[in-house]
Amino acid sequence: MELQPLTAAHWLMVRAIYEAGIATGNATFTTHAPTWDEWDQGHLRHSRLVAVGANGHVLGWAALSPVSGRCVYGGVAEISVYVGASARGQGVGQALLAALITESEANGIWTLQAGIFPENTASIAIHSKAGFREVGRRERIGQLHGVWRDTVLLERRSTMVGSESAYTPAAPDSY
Repeated sequence: MELQPLTAAHWLMVRAIYEAGIATGNATFTTHAPTWDEWDQGHLRHSRLVAVGANGHVLGWAALSPVSGRCVYGGVAEISVYVGASARGQGVGQALLAALITESEANGIWTLQAGIFPENTASIAIHSKAGFREVGRRERIGQLHGVWRDTVLLERRSTMVGSESAYTPAAPDSY
C-alpha cells in the first residue's frame, strides 16, 4: 500500500468507496456522493490522501473539511476517513488517519474533530487509537432517511500546533 495525495484522477474510485460507505447507513448523513467539483470545494486543499494498493486501486481515502468560515476556527477541521470493504481490517484506516494527522499539523491545524455514528465502532476504535478523545454525544443531531441519529463527537488536539509551548507572547515593550 502506498499513500498518495488525493487528486481528481482518483475521484471515480474515491466516489465508489464513498458511495459504499453511504450505503451502510452508518458512515455519514450524506445520502449521495457529490460531483468532484462539489467535493473539491467542500474540502481543504491540503491533507487529502488516498491509500493505493499494488494493483493501483484506491483502498481508502481521507480528507479534511473546514468546520467554520470564521477565522478563529481556521485551525480546526473535520476529518473524513473511508476504507473500501475489501480493504477493511488491514490497517488502511489507521495508516490514512496517522498520515492525515501529520499532514494537518504541517498545515497549521491544531484540532481535528470527527462526528461518528455510535454504531460505527470500528471507526471510533481507530480514532481512539490515534489519540482522539470522546468529548460528547450529540443526541438526535440529524435525520437520516427520516430517522433521528446520534453522533459521538471526538477530537484530537495537536501537541505541536497551537499548544501553549508553541506560543511565545510578544515582550511587553514590543507592543
